[in-house]
This record gives sequence, C-alpha cells and structure tokens, in this order.
Amino acid sequence: WVGVGTLDQDMREAENELFAATVETKRSAETGEGCSLPTSSVITCPGFYSGAVLRGTQRSGRNTYPVEVNLAYVDLESCFLCGYLKISGLTDEYPVLVTYFDAEIVDTKKHHFLTKKWEADEQVDRQHWSKFPAFEPYARDFHKGGFSVDFENQDYIFMRWKEHFLVPDHRVTAIQGASFAGFYYICCDKRTLTVSGLYFHQSSEMFQSLHLHHAPQKTFGSFEFR
Repeated sequence: WVGVGTLDQDMREAENELFAATVETKRSAETGEGCSLPTSSVITCPGFYSGAVLRGTQRSGRNTYPVEVNLAYVDLESCFLCGYLKISGLTDEYPVLVTYFDAEIVDTKKHHFLTKKWEADEQVDRQHWSKFPAFEPYARDFHKGGFSVDFENQDYIFMRWKEHFLVPDHRVTAIQGASFAGFYYICCDKRTLTVSGLYFHQSSEMFQSLHLHHAPQKTFGSFEFR
C-alpha cells in the first residue's frame, strides 16, 4: 500500500501499467490460455463489468475501514477481472492506500477452490472458503480430483483477488501497519450484487473481512438536437 494525494492523478499515472497487464491478459485469452469454459457455459454477473464500482468496508479486529473497488477491466468469459482497491484510514502515515489487483474466478476447470500458492494449503483453503455459507455444498468434495461445478446457473461466484503492486509506486514493498502480500478469498452473490471477502497472509491477522456492495452508476438522459 502507498499513500496518495489526489487519487485521480495517481490513477492516471498507473494507467500505463494497468493497460500493459490487461493487454497481456486479453492476448492470453485469444491464444487459448484463458478460462477453459465453453461458450455455452459462461459465468455471468450483472454487477461485474468494466467501470463498475463496489463500496463497503474492511473489518480488522474492532476496527472498520472504508473501501472502494474500481473494476478497470472485466472479462468473465475468460475468467478474469482486474482493478484498484482503495482503503482509507488503515495507517496514520498514509490515510488513503491503493493497490492494483487481479482475480482468479473459480470455474473448477482452469481455477479451482484449491489455491496451491501464496502460502495457502488445503487446510487454509478449507478454513476460509467454509466461512461462506454458499460454499457448504462443495465443502466435502472440493479438494478431490475431477471435482466440477457449473457456476453458470449458480447464485454465487467464487474468486481470489490478488494484490500485485502499489499505486502509483510499485517499487514500495512494505509499509508499517499494512499488508498487500496476501490475497482475498471472495464470494459474490449475483442476486444482491454483494461481495464478501476474507484476507489471508501468514503474517497477518486471520479472517479480516471485506464487505462490498455494487454502487449504481449515475446516468443521464440522452437528447437529440435538430
């Protein structure tokens, strides 16, 4: 995490890095390296699209911090999205912190419930996924080979959000009182457009929770001049 003065300016400074990341992702999808879901079974969620905004809070112990997530690029057909996560008040030195993240959307084909990286083993996965009531139907078999779910017709989407670098200075590797080395277990309710998340990193407090809702975009009527 890193402190920012004017968020809009810092976002613009990070656009080049984000553009490079999204272009590479789109290239991978076009060459067959993306999600293996057939076109007849594509995960959908009406609240997740490029430009969507999610707002809510992150809770750590007794403290609660405002959070805003801007989805910069969303391609559910390729099981990918990325964006910026902004949290306020986490540290006194940096009142506003922003990271770039991308997501692995669980489809049980390319991305599974088993993380197998980021210091998360099967036990850690079970501890965190099981905190989401929607995961209960999969709890017994999610770790077994050949386990498969068609999430197209389910009410929930499961993801992992992995923060990669700070905005605007990706060279910063650590800030006292904040961590971006871990990742979030995510469960999205497609009916209510709400997101629940749990942060994991071995050196951080367990089960820091994220609660977000879709923020409707303001629209204006169209006019025709003659």
